[in-house]
Amino acid sequence: MTSRSTLQMMDLILGIARKDSRVLAVLQDGSRSNPNVTADIFQDFDIIYIVEDLEPYLRDHIWVDVFGERMIMQLPEDMELYPPSPELADAFSYLMLFTDGNRIDLVLVPLNRLDHFAADSLCKVLLDKNGIFTSPLPEASDTSYWTQKPSARSFTDCCNEFWFTSGSMGKALWRGEVIFAQQLSSEVVRGTLLQMLDWYIGCKHEFKVNPGKWGKFYSRYLEPELYEKLLATYPLASQPQIWNATFASMDLFRYSAKFVASELGYEYHAAWDHHLTAHLQHIRDLRADVQRIYDKTEMRENIIRIVSR
Repeated sequence: MTSRSTLQMMDLILGIARKDSRVLAVLQDGSRSNPNVTADIFQDFDIIYIVEDLEPYLRDHIWVDVFGERMIMQLPEDMELYPPSPELADAFSYLMLFTDGNRIDLVLVPLNRLDHFAADSLCKVLLDKNGIFTSPLPEASDTSYWTQKPSARSFTDCCNEFWFTSGSMGKALWRGEVIFAQQLSSEVVRGTLLQMLDWYIGCKHEFKVNPGKWGKFYSRYLEPELYEKLLATYPLASQPQIWNATFASMDLFRYSAKFVASELGYEYHAAWDHHLTAHLQHIRDLRADVQRIYDKTEMRENIIRIVSR
């Protein structure tokens, strides 16, 4: 099967809307509306159909078969285990991956919620059958997705979460809980690291830049050496490699957090850094048969090492 072209897909999306009197307008958002994204063959078609009422569509989802043969479809608003984003309240989504490789993320939005969804800076009007847009939308841009400058409290909270959770990483690795350590790293530690890197990039670009979801555009905005250091924080599932990645994360977090603190005039709590770095270095060398985490001599040496840094 040959994949349908962008022109064919757009003709299909708009043609269906034109024929359906219940569809009042069609909007596009996502990467195809973003002037800062390089187009490629895997871009989704992020489409919004503005409708009077959702209910007629939801009686039988078979109506979306007109878009083509699917590999799989997901209905976020109809799921229990993975609930939809609160941002999509009062809407209904059809996420469709087709056998030709194309994907349409179609969101049905009732007219009374139009203003909420049209406020996204990436929204672009493709079709307005009833003249519901009395004035044109601003030119599509990614301004809604620019990193926001953190408050001093948010900055401190991020640092606290990173260093506190790093302590849990140490005991998980000492116990040999490799899977738990990997999850702790990816679910918590990495989240705080990427948040700090977002702020780092924001500071570098006057907070007028979109680093992308989950660091999607980091290779574009981070210095090459920092990007390589970030890649070093992604380990294979072995204790030595996870230990190395943990310390690489700590080094990168420290560097970026100190930069952000300096740029924004915030306090970096160096004591958390010093204590946890020394603590994890101690745990890494801790024998499996010890009865105490520290003995008196080790505690004294640890304190001296911290104070002298």
